[in-house]
Amino acid sequence: MSEYPDKLELLEAVAGALRDELLPGLEGRQAFVVKVAINALGIVRREIEQRPDADEAARQRLRDMLGSDVGDLDTLTEALCDRIASAEVTLQTPGLKEYLWDSTRRRVAIDQPRYSGYRRAVETD
Repeated sequence: MSEYPDKLELLEAVAGALRDELLPGLEGRQAFVVKVAINALGIVRREIEQRPDADEAARQRLRDMLGSDVGDLDTLTEALCDRIASAEVTLQTPGLKEYLWDSTRRRVAIDQPRYSGYRRAVETD
């Protein structure tokens, strides 16, 4: 048993208080600011839940595509960018399109999962 509250439960409690207790009594700019805060808390929650798997998937795809087991995600991403800039890697390079699509899909799932284009894309996957 942890002596610390679960961070996801804390985020949901704050978002719930803002959404259920404060927002109904607000209008105009104040309501907008509270909605922005609620959305930001949702992004933080999804980052905590989804980012580790997204980063690991990106690392693995980059390792496979670049043929390198060396480096963290930032190093591998920089290597990919360098290879794209030098035209060593193009959209015809096996794995690049899949990497770009997967990375974009995972980023939107964290940042804006209710985006209609994202939802349509997920439904067709």
